[in-house]
Amino acid sequence: MRLDKFLKITRIIKRRTIAQQLCDSDNVLVNGKAQKPSYSIKKGDELVVKYFNNTIKAKVLEIPKESLKKEDIGDYVSFEN
Repeated sequence: MRLDKFLKITRIIKRRTIAQQLCDSDNVLVNGKAQKPSYSIKKGDELVVKYFNNTIKAKVLEIPKESLKKEDIGDYVSFEN
């Protein structure tokens, strides 16, 4: 699954176009390296998203097959503080 689509489906970022813009401006790191929106996300990847004044850290637990309900997001992404 594409990185920008993963960010949108897991509700880390609200809209896919914003996720694409963040990736293009090197504000999304996967395993410590800036990645483009087309990067294929894998189970176990660690994400760091710099969005406005916030930094969101998350680990990919599973790759979703389709859109998720809000209560199911925890099965696919683990957030760190």
